[in-house]
Amino acid sequence: MIVGEATPLTWDRWRHVVALAERLGFDSLFRSDHYFNGTQKDAIDVYLSFVAAGMESSRIRFGPLVSPVTFREPVNVGRMAQQLDALADGRFVLGLGVGWFEAEHRIYGLDYPPLGERYDRLVEAIELMKVLWYDAPGHYEGRYYRLDGTDSRPHPPAGRPPLLIGGAGPRRTLAVAARFADEWNSTGQRPEEYARSVAALEAHCERIGRDPATIRRSMLLFTTVAPDDALRDKVARRAIDMFAFGSGMQPSDLRDDGGRPRVFTGSVEELIDRCGRLAEAGLEEVVFEHFCHELDDVPEMLAAEVMPALRRL
Repeated sequence: MIVGEATPLTWDRWRHVVALAERLGFDSLFRSDHYFNGTQKDAIDVYLSFVAAGMESSRIRFGPLVSPVTFREPVNVGRMAQQLDALADGRFVLGLGVGWFEAEHRIYGLDYPPLGERYDRLVEAIELMKVLWYDAPGHYEGRYYRLDGTDSRPHPPAGRPPLLIGGAGPRRTLAVAARFADEWNSTGQRPEEYARSVAALEAHCERIGRDPATIRRSMLLFTTVAPDDALRDKVARRAIDMFAFGSGMQPSDLRDDGGRPRVFTGSVEELIDRCGRLAEAGLEEVVFEHFCHELDDVPEMLAAEVMPALRRL
């Protein structure tokens, strides 16, 4: 499950959602790392919220899905990640990406370099963080980032925190995932699209001699599945506000076969079938967007009607 920017988020509600995810048996609880998405709303800082998640949960994985490399200096992200790893004994997952929402960068005064530079920065950021975590003294000299003699304690055990790479770009994103990722997460792909991405990831792995089975595979899925039509409509309108604010789009316009946003609008049975076909293509975990996180109805429904079927896949 992931909590994004569709609904204002308070500390009390975040603590409630953490407890809810644990109680209902979700494997993971992620947060979308944005200053805003759609209209600007009340929110709590992503990395501060992970401290609460680590302290108030005992089982679930948690982390950003994903943090843009443009938001923070990688040494700061790396130090926060190693502290969260220690706090949660390995349950924190560091999701990273190149960023895509240019408007929030402009509004909040952040640089938004060309795409090629963002990929180069992502690679350097990961390389630097691995030096920061595991080397003492740590030295790194890149085009954009550098270290000169770090000993950043506590050093995490080898392989922690796990790195998640988000996206499905066949040339650069999946090459970065093949090289660095413990987990690869794509967003809203149909089974035939996902199969092509899996093939591209495996081809990148073959080129560098990595076993693709060592990369966990998950997918963020947006869906309007809900217990009743009124809540289904509310979920759909939250999705539109988050992804297509001001577009004039209506719930009946949502679809998942192209364009943005890609939202699955089928029934519970169709959703289970979709996930089954994705599992046949190699998907291991589905992360559902919790659009109306002031209510528990949709997670309760997913846990009761969808999760048992997915566990059997």
